[in-house]
Amino acid sequence: MPRAELPLIARARQHASRAAIVAAEGAFTYQDLLEASGRVAGCLLDRRSDLAEARVAFLAPAGWHYVATQWGIWRAGGVAVPLATSHPPAELEHVIRDSEAEIVVAHPEFAETVRSLDAVKGVRLLRTDEALAQPRHPTPGTQAEVDEGRRAMIVYTSGTTGKPKGVVTTHGNLRAQVMSLVTAWEWTADDAILLVLPLHHVHGIVNVLTCALWAGARCEMLARFDANRVWSRLGGGDLTLFMAVPTIYHKLIAAWDTAPAERQRSWSAACARLRLMVSGSAALPAQTLERWKTISGHTLLERYGMTEIGMALSNPVRGRRRPGSVGTPLPGVEVRLVDEQGGVVGPGTAGEVEVRGPGVFLEYWRRPDATTAAFRDGWFRTGDMAVLEDGAYRLLGRSSVDIIKSGGYKISALEIEEVLRTYPAVAECAVVGVADPEWGEKICAAVELRQPMELSLAELQAWAKERLAPYKVPRALRCVEALPRNAMGKVTKPEVAALFR
Repeated sequence: MPRAELPLIARARQHASRAAIVAAEGAFTYQDLLEASGRVAGCLLDRRSDLAEARVAFLAPAGWHYVATQWGIWRAGGVAVPLATSHPPAELEHVIRDSEAEIVVAHPEFAETVRSLDAVKGVRLLRTDEALAQPRHPTPGTQAEVDEGRRAMIVYTSGTTGKPKGVVTTHGNLRAQVMSLVTAWEWTADDAILLVLPLHHVHGIVNVLTCALWAGARCEMLARFDANRVWSRLGGGDLTLFMAVPTIYHKLIAAWDTAPAERQRSWSAACARLRLMVSGSAALPAQTLERWKTISGHTLLERYGMTEIGMALSNPVRGRRRPGSVGTPLPGVEVRLVDEQGGVVGPGTAGEVEVRGPGVFLEYWRRPDATTAAFRDGWFRTGDMAVLEDGAYRLLGRSSVDIIKSGGYKISALEIEEVLRTYPAVAECAVVGVADPEWGEKICAAVELRQPMELSLAELQAWAKERLAPYKVPRALRCVEALPRNAMGKVTKPEVAALFR
């Protein structure tokens, strides 16, 4: 009697001869992926019949080894714990220890880095090339019988309010997240997508890679982002989808601006032939949206989600997409806005976003108190604030860092940032609230200047006075000219707030 298979694996068999992955290692079909992941599963099982939800941490760049390892873990009955190639050793140590990984798999490029970690002592350590080199038909079998209710993956949060927490999703959670997006964004086997996102977050893992492989589509993977190389592939004419974060679109715009006119025309024409381009994981500045529309002909589809829920809201594939809006609930997802007491609020009133549905995560790994606190009557409390306007949701920001309580008002830092970005000398900015005895919280802004332009605090305050009046911003707007970025080049609100203390 044949073994029961996960739907993702069973669907791959239906597309056996089609191209699945294109990466630095070559081009591979779905049959290639089935065989390779079977070899990895056999290596991981090592004569066992089932890993029984043992955690398997793996570190590999975006490419063939990553996908074969991920699928091999699932087929062996393990829980996949993706590690970030960009993280320093201390963060890798935390994830491996916290997840209690029993096996760690590393790409040859990162094998020595992993081997040097204290967390892997006493843990079985494998290289991806070794696992892929196993016999084609290991004994016993190439997969365990895995029910969809079992744990599939632990993805770690960004840790902005403490140590990163492990978000546990089941195979059923992943299926629900993927099917919702495949339906809403009209994925088919004829699609082809370029993946430029990191593969330790749901944006890259679920929205791009797993949706493509569920649909029988082709996923082309770049191990590292390079703006000119991305433009070259977008201009190739054979892609149908592209998904990225606002920072990537900003870098693509900068590369387009410096390209020769003939190349600009070629890139723009090819880009316009894609059927869908998506932006997410951070607020998309209105200027970036409009500039990208001018270059590519696309109004970027904005959506909203997070590690714990996958995607919850999305603008339509067909229909009007409004700047600043993240649309309406995706298929199978329920969304509501509530006040501080948990009462449901109506259109036009700001409230915290709560989400319910089969895609919502199972638990925070080994943190029952945090799991309990994250839910209210079966609804997941996102900590994000939004308002429902004309039937669509508009995000106001995180209640912990983006909602500033000043002078008796609740002010969205994201809205103020949008206004400040329209000042000619401002390339980027971040707004935070800092404790103040008079106002409760004082609105403070850090800006990054467009070179070689200059800016004084007095000039910005004078310009912003009338424009920020609708947002109830106190006059004591402060700014510095150095926007702080962490070691990964990102701007975080805690680091900005520290400037003003």
